Amino acid sequence: MTKITIAAEGQVLLSGDMLEHLGLVPGEKIAASKLPNGRIELKADHQTGKITDIFGAVRRDGRRSLSIRRMSKVAARGWAGER
Repeated sequence: MTKITIAAEGQVLLSGDMLEHLGLVPGEKIAASKLPNGRIELKADHQTGKITDIFGAVRRDGRRSLSIRRMSKVAARGWAGER
């Protein structure tokens, strides 16, 4: 059993191995359920979405969207360390 300290602000900090066990990275959410006898259950709150949720994500404030070819060029420059 792992012991966790509660900070003055009421926050708890999970160790890396606990986050890994839950399949989480910092910034993701955990769902907590109250159980009888003062117990709680924590589990990863993985969001599931649809592929169509990404449509429009690369649109640039009223300007024309980038083509696939242009996105590929920008990505290649980024991987090469050129900005």
